[in-house]
Amino acid sequence: MDRRTRGCAGCLAAGVAGASTALLAWAPLARVSVTGGFEGRHRDLSVLYVDLPLVALGGALVPITAWAVGLRLLGGRPWAAAVLAVAALALGTWGLTAWWTPYEQPEFLG
Repeated sequence: MDRRTRGCAGCLAAGVAGASTALLAWAPLARVSVTGGFEGRHRDLSVLYVDLPLVALGGALVPITAWAVGLRLLGGRPWAAAVLAVAALALGTWGLTAWWTPYEQPEFLG
């Protein structure tokens, strides 16, 4: 396998793994907004058409960028770039689960 093919394969693998990991980490947090919670009072379907594409795109771009930067800066060593991409994906997933929470209206307004 030549250098260019290895770089493209790693970039594709990083994008697919990043998008799927980000979506799997995001889905349990968004469940309340999709199902509506107690008696359907907290339904907010904007998480499906706003947040879902942004999370998938960010989850794909973070490891792809780390992979490309790793290949460029580390002299074309694919294992070092893979470690950098996995570390970037782990930090991105941690940031997503720590920062993003769907809006929830208070149960009792009165």
